[in-house]
Amino acid sequence: MEFTELADYAVPAGTLTEWIPSVGPQARTPEAAGWRPDTRPTSYVHEAHLRTSLSSPRRGRESWLGAAFEVAGPLNKPAFRQAVLNWIDRHEAMRSSASIDETTGEMSRVTAAEGAIDIWQVEQERCSQSSEVFEHLQYLFDEFTSPLIWPAYAFVTLEPLDDTRPITVFFAADHSIIDGLSTVLVAHEIAALYAEELGGPAAALFEAGSYLDFGSSERERHAELEHSHDAVRMWRDFLVDGDGELPAFPLDIGDPSPEDVPQGGLSAWVLDPDQADAFSTACRKTGHSLFAGLLAVLAITGTELGGGTRFRTVTPVHTRDEPQWASALGWFVGLCPISFDIDGKDSFGSVISAASAEVKKTKPIARVPLDRVFATLGYSARPRFVVSFMDVRFAPAAEHWPDWNARALRSKQYQHDVYVWINRTPQGINIAARYPNTEQATARVHEYIGALRRLLTEVADTGTAQISGTAAESFRDGRIDGGRIPTSQ
Repeated sequence: MEFTELADYAVPAGTLTEWIPSVGPQARTPEAAGWRPDTRPTSYVHEAHLRTSLSSPRRGRESWLGAAFEVAGPLNKPAFRQAVLNWIDRHEAMRSSASIDETTGEMSRVTAAEGAIDIWQVEQERCSQSSEVFEHLQYLFDEFTSPLIWPAYAFVTLEPLDDTRPITVFFAADHSIIDGLSTVLVAHEIAALYAEELGGPAAALFEAGSYLDFGSSERERHAELEHSHDAVRMWRDFLVDGDGELPAFPLDIGDPSPEDVPQGGLSAWVLDPDQADAFSTACRKTGHSLFAGLLAVLAITGTELGGGTRFRTVTPVHTRDEPQWASALGWFVGLCPISFDIDGKDSFGSVISAASAEVKKTKPIARVPLDRVFATLGYSARPRFVVSFMDVRFAPAAEHWPDWNARALRSKQYQHDVYVWINRTPQGINIAARYPNTEQATARVHEYIGALRRLLTEVADTGTAQISGTAAESFRDGRIDGGRIPTSQ
């Protein structure tokens, strides 16, 4: 499944219907109506996100993740409505609202019981142009998914003008209540619940725990965090090595733009399924994981392009460490620091060993929330170069994603940073990135991804890669297979 902005998802003209949750007198049972005080705290990352949103001029706008996928038409609206209601009952995080008093700074939470949710069904006028559909979706998701309001999520269905085409379902939610894996789960769950309401087989979804319970248990585990704790010590050393900053992109992307403009983006399928298997085999033959192999190739790429021999990044690691969290929706993500030097190493095997050793050392500390670590250190820093990897080949319904035209979506961003997402899917390995939309940053990130693809292919084809010290000239213009990587504007 690709991970791109909404602008990169082809949408037809048609009629939009918004499906907006509400709590109140229209609840399905009188006993369930209304909010109830809930003493469970948020997760650390949820609280940090709320406080950052309060202090930001954007007030949490454009911090959403989402998904788009297709279902067969015509749309049965009563069945779809019930499918969404059943989905909301399934995930307690979708029925809860955490807030911060702007005067006192105190946090509080209210939660609605199962059956307390109703749906506002808002049907828009027909859009004769696909651009109208895009603009409406972009506005709705940007404006109405803030973590400072409830609901911080919405569904939209699109019935195309051509009634032979399938229905497209769009979903967006603030990052505080979903993560990357959550977006992958949404398409499967809604499709299964909708099919059940249409008279098909039972959805048979795995039982899902509550992200609210996860937040409580996380607070209990990390209530006391000494300076001698491995997580605190490793992050402190990592910051010291970076002169008090988290690492930046290996290549020079220039200064921030004086204008507040959205970042650019790219998405490229870099290895097909057979090549991905071959790359994984090459990694295993060295005794190490595919993720370590990816880090190794990222490091070699930076060195070839003049970025130095020490590779430094921050990488997300999921914290779904119990079976009950496997199908839960929430922000189940920790961060770990990655830093290793490839000076003097002249082969893929020697570099992957260094990468693997670093992963084994730092991955365990990702279970300690970085915001908790920073609170102990009395320090804060913003990630500037993040590399994420997910293997979603075995996610529920992954084999149907091409047929469903399924896509994970992200909102626009404006920071001077670079994020890279590498996803292994049944269709191969996809790399997506976002970066400052300046001429220099665009050229350097495209150059980096182009050289990265060359090295990935080399390892897949030969089982190894030599460090040449320079990037292949064919990728100096950031080109892949003779064509520039598509850029989101």
